[in-house]
Amino acid sequence: MKINKCIKESFVVIGKEGSTNDGERFIQKLWEDANSHFYEVEHMAKKDDKGNVVGIWGTMSDLSGSFLPWEDGFTKGLYLAGVECVETAEAPDGWKKWVIPSYEYIYVECENENTFSQVINYMKENGITLAGAVHDFTCPETGNNYMFFPIRSI
Repeated sequence: MKINKCIKESFVVIGKEGSTNDGERFIQKLWEDANSHFYEVEHMAKKDDKGNVVGIWGTMSDLSGSFLPWEDGFTKGLYLAGVECVETAEAPDGWKKWVIPSYEYIYVECENENTFSQVINYMKENGITLAGAVHDFTCPETGNNYMFFPIRSI
C-alpha cells in the first residue's frame, strides 16, 4: 500500500445523499440513482483542459453534516454519491450540494476491501489523527479508486 499526501482546497460535490439509517446497500442505491440521472448534473461538472470530468466522489460526513468522521466505529454517517462541480453550481431537485472543506489528505489507491482498515491502522501506528470524514474518489480518466483521509484542516 503506497501512502500519498496532498492538499486539496475546498471543493463542491453535487450528488445523491443518503445515510446509514437508510439500511443495507444504501450506498449502492445512491450510486445507481446518481449514475442513471447523471445527465441532470453533467453540465455543471468541473472539467479539465481536455473537457474530461475531474472527479467522481463518494463524500462522507457524520450525521450532523459537519464533515467529521462517521460515528460509532465508522458505522453511522452520511454519504453523497456525486461529481465534483464548479463552485457556482446549484443542485437540481433531488440532488444535494456539499462544499467539502480544505484539508491535507493522505490517500491510497483501493487495492482490496481492507484498504480503509489498513490505512486507519497505519494512522494509529504513526500517531496520525483523522481530521474529518474519509472520501472515496474515482479518477474518470483511469477508473482507479482511491480513499482520501483528511489529516489536517487547511
